[in-house]
Amino acid sequence: MRKLLKLKKNNVFEVFGWSMYDFANSAFATTILAVIFNAYFVDKVAGGKEGVDISLLLFKIHLPGSSLYSFILSISMFIVAVSGPLLGAIADFSASKKKFLFIYCYSGCLFTALLYFVREGDYILGSIIFILACIGFEGGNIFYNAFISEIADKSDMGKVSGLGWAVGYIGGGACLMLNLIMLKFPHFLGFSKDYFSVQSCFISVAVWWALFSIPVFLLVKEQVQKSKLPDGKSYFNIGIGRLKSTFKKIKNYKELVKFLTAFLIYNDGIQTVIVMASIFGAQVLGMNNTERIIYFLAIQGTAVVGSMFFGYLADKINNKKTILITLFVWCLIVIWAYFLGIFLKPIYEFWIIGILAGLVMGGSQAASRSMQGSFTPEKNSAEFFGFYAIAGRFASIAGPIIYGSIIWATGNLKTGIVSLVIFFVVGSILLMCVNEEEGIKQSENIIS
Repeated sequence: MRKLLKLKKNNVFEVFGWSMYDFANSAFATTILAVIFNAYFVDKVAGGKEGVDISLLLFKIHLPGSSLYSFILSISMFIVAVSGPLLGAIADFSASKKKFLFIYCYSGCLFTALLYFVREGDYILGSIIFILACIGFEGGNIFYNAFISEIADKSDMGKVSGLGWAVGYIGGGACLMLNLIMLKFPHFLGFSKDYFSVQSCFISVAVWWALFSIPVFLLVKEQVQKSKLPDGKSYFNIGIGRLKSTFKKIKNYKELVKFLTAFLIYNDGIQTVIVMASIFGAQVLGMNNTERIIYFLAIQGTAVVGSMFFGYLADKINNKKTILITLFVWCLIVIWAYFLGIFLKPIYEFWIIGILAGLVMGGSQAASRSMQGSFTPEKNSAEFFGFYAIAGRFASIAGPIIYGSIIWATGNLKTGIVSLVIFFVVGSILLMCVNEEEGIKQSENIIS
């Protein structure tokens, strides 16, 4: 691994420990968010298309299961987005990124395990537990991502970020494969038919996440020194003060602000494609559950290759050019999806599009995290990655809403998917305005 990565910082064990956290928590991203729990919650817990009645103060509203799931997911993301920069500032001052990561990680594991007790009709209990589990997952990523500026030299961030994403896709895919074996082929594991339930998968995710997170806490060291807390001050006061200082001095980080604006736009498109690909396959092509799961696993596999390739490319030609290449491919993907069936049978072309999407999905995410890391002062890493989380979470909320509105207005899924080209084009234009070399220089300005 040392020879393969050729890191300027001789810390291959730290890089290994750091990447293993992605291997661990990606089980939540696949089994809980993308494939199994989301479908279970929508169809069984929250009444599917028939939905449930929700009482809000004096009002009672009726929500389909999919709408309730979208809303509670948005709530968890909003909480993380709002709290991220403040907690990041506190973590930077107190040199406690690892402590915050530990708290978020294992609270997330706990609430993921508690999803086992969510049964049909338990939509209130299920919503509360799911929100808390998501906060553990998304909040932990702020502090996990922030470590990249400590464990990697700026010239190595592309390959290190790519490695993390690649290992994450492997971990998420492996856990999902285990869950499929548990549900469909339990005899492979020595158990009788129907021994495992869907809820058993949630327990497996919690154990997987908890177990494979151990290396990051054993091998990654906190390099930033702890600052002494002034008399009469609390960490909350310090965090607020550091955020105020950041906003006052934001003019010193113009390239970072421009990048985050571009990231917010183009990531809207990426996140929407990821969320809606399964629905597109089911409604446009009639793919069943098994076909869509296999399709998803194939995308995970190609994303491993894409993460590594584009991670190395980012270090060779810079992050900006790498991201622009991936955004060009994203434009081709959504346009092709609109004209699906123009060359081959639609299902064949959908598989080709999926492979392309997997390659650039890992690549765009790896290069974006690398660029954020190269623009971030090491002593303000958690705080700045808190702002990165805001852009990422807002994209996860806004993109699907805009996409859904276009489908509602036109009644056409293909029109909705091709409309996403706007996000990629506008994001690319904004990214072209970013001066990467200047952004790296600006990262030397440390906010105290």
